[in-house]
Formats: sequence, structure tokens, C-alpha cells
Amino acid sequence: MTSATKTYGVVAAFASPEQLLEAVRAARQAGYRQMDAFTPFPVHGLDKALGLERSKLGYIVFGAGLMGAAAALLLQWWTAAVDYPLVIGGKPYFQLEFSIPVTFELTVLFAAFAAVFGMLFFNRLPQLYHPIFTAESFARATDDAFLLVIESQDPQFNPEACKDLLRSLGAGRVELVEEVAE
Repeated sequence: MTSATKTYGVVAAFASPEQLLEAVRAARQAGYRQMDAFTPFPVHGLDKALGLERSKLGYIVFGAGLMGAAAALLLQWWTAAVDYPLVIGGKPYFQLEFSIPVTFELTVLFAAFAAVFGMLFFNRLPQLYHPIFTAESFARATDDAFLLVIESQDPQFNPEACKDLLRSLGAGRVELVEEVAE
């Protein structure tokens, strides 16, 4: 069985985060929109330079936290005031002050689960294969390389023009990334 290859994009390695940021800005100015960057640590301003929207994860975490607080309060009220009310020394069935620790814990628990599972969902993880894994430069992406990928899905994509642009922006290594199509 033979596999056909399809071009995924062009990847370029830069020596510093500043060079990468300048390259992203220049590529966006040249009209490229389908790009991604890989760095060993977060680079301030890279998401804005790539034209990425603000993450929706914060809203999901906040909503899950509110659901956790509501669930905790509802559970404590239901068990103390409705399901099994006990009059002990004339105290009320439900008191907000005494339910704060459990409410706090469930708020944090729901928010943490939402953050982890939301992050996995939005990042499309776990992803066992991605075409960029085949690039030789990618092995250094978690160590000391700052990579910029211009994807072939971009309407302006031309492999040779992309390579020339990235070289002119100071890329140390530029390579074409092929993706195996089955």
C-alpha cells in the first residue's frame, strides 16, 4: 500500500523570540493568515501577533465554578432543611456561614475540572500525530527553537515564496513539511 503526500506547510526556525515575533508580524503584513508558532516557553504578544482570538476557556471555568457553588449550596440546603431537618438547640435548619467551606471546595473542584477538560478540548488533545512532528526543526521546539509554520491552507500559500520570505526574515532553517495522506 502506498501513501500519497500532501504539503502541510513551511516551517522556519528562529534564534530568539524577538525574531519570531518580527517574522510573524511581517508574514501577517505580507497577507498570510494561516500560521502557527511553537516555542519552548510562552512569548508575550505572540497570540496577538498571530491574530488569535481571546480564549473562551475563562468563561467556561467561571460558569463551572458558579455551577459548583450552586450545587454545593443546593446540596447542603436540601440535606439540612428538606430531606433530614434536625432542630438542635434552636439553630436554623440551614445557615450560609457554615456552608462556606464546602461551597468553596466544590467551586474550585468544578472550575478545575472545567479548566483541564476545556483546555484539552480547545487544544484538540490528545493528538498522537500532527504533520509538524515530521519536521526536523520540531525536535528543538521544546528546547531552544522558535518555530513559525505557514500552513498550506492559506489562500496565499506558495512554498517557494514562503521559503524566500522566511529566509529574508532571518530564519536559520526553513523546510517544507509534508503530511501523509491515507
